[in-house]
Amino acid sequence: MNRRPGGYVPRDGDLPVYELHTEVWDEELAALPQPSQAERAVAAARASAGPQLRHAADLALFALAVIGAIAGAIVGFQHLTGDPLADTVAYFEASNRLNHGQPLYPSGVDPSTNEIYLYPPLLAVVMRPVALLGYEFYALVWEAIVIVSFVALLRYLGVRRRAVWLAIGILGVPIAWALTVAQAHVPMTYLIALGQPWSVALAANLKLFPALLALWWLGRRDYESLLAFLAWAALLGLGQLLLERQGTLAFFGSVGLDQLGEVRNFSPFVLHPALWVGLLAAGALAVLALARTRWGWPAAVALATLAPPRLLVYMLTSLLAALRQPKVAGVADPDADWDVASVFSRSVR
Repeated sequence: MNRRPGGYVPRDGDLPVYELHTEVWDEELAALPQPSQAERAVAAARASAGPQLRHAADLALFALAVIGAIAGAIVGFQHLTGDPLADTVAYFEASNRLNHGQPLYPSGVDPSTNEIYLYPPLLAVVMRPVALLGYEFYALVWEAIVIVSFVALLRYLGVRRRAVWLAIGILGVPIAWALTVAQAHVPMTYLIALGQPWSVALAANLKLFPALLALWWLGRRDYESLLAFLAWAALLGLGQLLLERQGTLAFFGSVGLDQLGEVRNFSPFVLHPALWVGLLAAGALAVLALARTRWGWPAAVALATLAPPRLLVYMLTSLLAALRQPKVAGVADPDADWDVASVFSRSVR
């Protein structure tokens, strides 16, 4: 080659620079130690193990879903034939007591039966007009609310998502139980799944422990949603105080840990209260730590679901709410359906 100050001019017969570099690279690669046949076999096995493990996990989940669905059908049939809409009795009696000027939380009710009302006054107050029409009409109206809430929950989570149907199958027993006894846990689950400050506040006024979902906003430093939740909770509390002052004040003194009853309670509280408190604290810290990750919302839903000291099987229904992260203000919803308009708006944003 003839080199010049500004570069070089190749002469006829000179190899191009890239060919020289290619020869050097080939020599360097040839000098590297080559993997043995055993090492290549191990690498190939590792490469094929990933899809095999995923396939095995998919089969296991599908098997669990099938088993759960069958068990759920059996449990649902037992409740439909044995005690259909059984939990409606407690809700009707609570509203009926208010209609007749009686205490909302009377003493002497056996907490082991489904006649005890352990909820804040909101549900009993709202359903008072329906209770005036008798138990049969009340039960039909309330069961319709439960069914509509479940259908709305499925539509919100996404009926085309495979994960939703797998979860429904795996949770077949608690879902069937909750639906057939007309449990308030079903509409509460829908409110939790929406994950908005107003819906979480409303869910916390059906059963208290959904209030723990506020830790998710705290961990994300979403103080706007947190303050909105507190404002909604205060408004709902004030409304109950105005509409049913005696029952609202009596709730905190009448409902407590002494009303857990002799039921199949799966809460760690049964083993020891200190264990329950410790696990509750650990769960709260986990939610705060994971809040900004994809696991933050599922962790918050799991905490709100498993936290009650009176934990019955049907309560696991609310784990369905973990399947979709709620819409966060200013953040695109990753689970929302995309159409042409939304795709265009996101692309130019």
